[in-house]
Amino acid sequence: MVVRDKPWLFRTYAGHSTAAESNKLYRSNLSKGQTGLSVAFDLPTQTGYDSDHPLARGEVGKVGVPISHLGDMRTLFQGIPLAEMNTSMTINACAAWLLSLYIATADEQGADRSKLQGTTQNDIIKEYLSRGTYVFPPAPSMRLTKDTIIFTTEHLPRWNPMNVCSYHLQEAGATPVQELAFALANAIAILDTVKKSGEAEGAVFGEVVGRISFFVNAGMRFITEMCKMRAFVDLWDEICVNRYGITDAKQKLFRYGVQVNSLGLTEQQPENNVYRILLEMLAVTLSKKARARAVQLPAWNEALGLPRSFDQQWSLRMQQVVAYETDLLEYGDIFDGSTEIAKKVEELKAEAREELARIEGMGGAVAAIENSYMKQQLVESNTRRLEAIERGDQVVVGVNRWTESEPSPLTTGEGAILTVPEGVEAEQIARLQAWREARDAKAVDAALAALKSAAQEGRNIMEPSIVCAKAGVTTGEWGTCLREVFGEYRAPTGVGRAARVDTQGLEEVRKNVDAVSEKLGRRIKFLVGKPGLDGHSNGAEQIAVRARDCGMEVVYEGIRLTPAEIVNAALEEGVHVVGLSILSGSHVPLVRDVMERMRAEGLSDVPVVVGGIIPPEDEAQLKGFGVAAVYTPKNFELNRIMADIVTIVDREAQKAA
Repeated sequence: MVVRDKPWLFRTYAGHSTAAESNKLYRSNLSKGQTGLSVAFDLPTQTGYDSDHPLARGEVGKVGVPISHLGDMRTLFQGIPLAEMNTSMTINACAAWLLSLYIATADEQGADRSKLQGTTQNDIIKEYLSRGTYVFPPAPSMRLTKDTIIFTTEHLPRWNPMNVCSYHLQEAGATPVQELAFALANAIAILDTVKKSGEAEGAVFGEVVGRISFFVNAGMRFITEMCKMRAFVDLWDEICVNRYGITDAKQKLFRYGVQVNSLGLTEQQPENNVYRILLEMLAVTLSKKARARAVQLPAWNEALGLPRSFDQQWSLRMQQVVAYETDLLEYGDIFDGSTEIAKKVEELKAEAREELARIEGMGGAVAAIENSYMKQQLVESNTRRLEAIERGDQVVVGVNRWTESEPSPLTTGEGAILTVPEGVEAEQIARLQAWREARDAKAVDAALAALKSAAQEGRNIMEPSIVCAKAGVTTGEWGTCLREVFGEYRAPTGVGRAARVDTQGLEEVRKNVDAVSEKLGRRIKFLVGKPGLDGHSNGAEQIAVRARDCGMEVVYEGIRLTPAEIVNAALEEGVHVVGLSILSGSHVPLVRDVMERMRAEGLSDVPVVVGGIIPPEDEAQLKGFGVAAVYTPKNFELNRIMADIVTIVDREAQKAA
C-alpha cells in the first residue's frame, strides 16, 4: 500500500459582521472538511479601539469580526472546543490582548492550556511596512512581541507565538528577494530582542527558535515562488546554525503557512482568478522540501467584495482535490536534482544574503524601518510592477490583454457579493454598552491598574492582560492603557519628494498639469487621504507617487486619518483636489462624512475622487454625495487616472471662475 504524507492544514481566512455570524461561518466551514480556523478581525479590533470609538466609524465588522471583550470571544468560539482546534489569529499590535481573550475563553471551556494549538501572527515589523495596523512605536511593540513569545514558550507549549509575515510584503510590492530578506531580517530582529532580554537562556532559547513560524505569499510566477520557498528553507537553516547556534533539526525547521496572492486577483474577468489561485497553491505544495504546513486560499471574487460561504467552499474544495485526488503526497521531493531549480534557488539566496547584509549594516530591521529604507524599497518595487502592467510588459489576462469578455453569470444577480448589513455597527455598539454596564467596575479598574504597572515596570504583560480579559476590560480600554504608557506612532510613508522623470507615457499629462497650473496661478495641489482605519496604503502611495511624477504638488500624510483631519488639511493646504483611498468597505459612511464636512467648511468647489473596492451600486451612491470620480481595481492605468484628475480640476476651476 502506498504511504501518503499527511496533508497540510486546510484553512479559510474568515470573519465578518458579528461574533455570532462568524461563529456560524466557522462551524459551517469545519463541517465541510476545513481542519483549522483562521480568524480575521475588524480594523478597530486590530488597532486597539472599541467599536464606538470615532475612528471606528464605518469600520465595524467590515474586514473581520469585531471583538471588543470576552463576551465577543466567547460567542465567536461557541460550540468549538478550543483544546481540539488549531486556530490562527491575524493580529499584530494587539496580539497579546487577543491571545489573552482566547486563553480566558479556553479557561472557561475547561481546556488545558498546554493543549491549545495555533498561531498569533504577532509580526509588528511588517505592519510598519505594509498593512498599517501598528499602534505603538517599534521598541515597545517589539517588547510586547517578546512578552507573548516568553509566555507561550513557558505556558502554551503547542502555540506558535509569532508568524514572521512576508505575505503583506509581497502585497506591498516586494520582489522574491525582498520578501526573503525583509522577512528574515524581521525574524532576526525578534530573536535578537528575545536573546537580549535575558529571559530565554540556553535550552529555552532553542524552544523559542523552534516556535517561530512564517506566513508567506505565493504569486503567479510559480516556479520562482517555489524556488523562493526552497531558498527560505536553506537561509533559515543558515541563520539558526550560524547566528544562534541551533543544531536541533526540529528547532531549526522552516515551518510556514501561506495565503496565495490576493494582490493579483482581478476585478476584470474574475473567473480567471480560480486558475490563478490553483497555480499559486502549487508553488507551496509541489516541493516536499518546502511544503506549507497550512494553506488558506482567497476566494475567486475578493477583488469585488466579501466572499460568500459558497465562494469560500470553492477554495476549500480546491485544496481537498489537490491533497486527496492527486498523487502529490505519495512522492519525495520531485525537484531534488534539478539543475534549473538549484540554479534559481542559489541566485535567490545570494541576492537575499546581500540585502540582509545591507539591512544589518544599518543596524537591523527596526533601524531600516525608522530610516524608511525598507518602505521606500517596497514603494519603488510596486511602482515598477504597476508600470510594467500599464505598458503591457507584464501580461495580466483580461486586464491588459484579451480584454473582450462574455458577461459572467457568476457575478450577477441578487446576493452575488456578500455585504455587511447596515445595522451591524449600531448593534455591536449596543452590546458593548450593555457589557460595560453589567460588569464589575472596581474589578476592571484594578485589572487596568495592574496592567499599567506591568507595562511601566517592564514586567511581562500577558498575565495582567488575561486578568483584564476575565474582569471584563474592553479592547479599547486595553489599548488606551498601553497607549498612555508607550505612546503612539506614525510610520514613514516611503513616498519620496523628488519627481521621477523616467516614467513612461506622462509627457502629455505633464503638459496638461503645467497648463492648468498656469491658469490657476500656482501648481495643482493634490491631497491624497486615507480616512478611517484601513492601513492598506499601497494604492494611495502609488497615486501619490504618480501625481508627483506628473508635476503636481502632493500632500500625503499616511494612514489612519479622521474625516475631520482630512478636511482640515484640505483647508489649510489650499488644495485643488482631494483623493480618498478606502479598501476596507467603509467607503459609504466615510465619504459621506468627508463630503458633509467639506461643504460645511466652504470647500464645495474642491472636487473629491475616491478609489477602492467599490461595487457599482455604491459607486452611484458616492457620486450622489457629489464625488467627481470613482476608481476601482479595473482602473489600473495610473496615467489615465492622472489625466482624469487634471481635467476634473480644470473643469471645477472654470465653474468657480
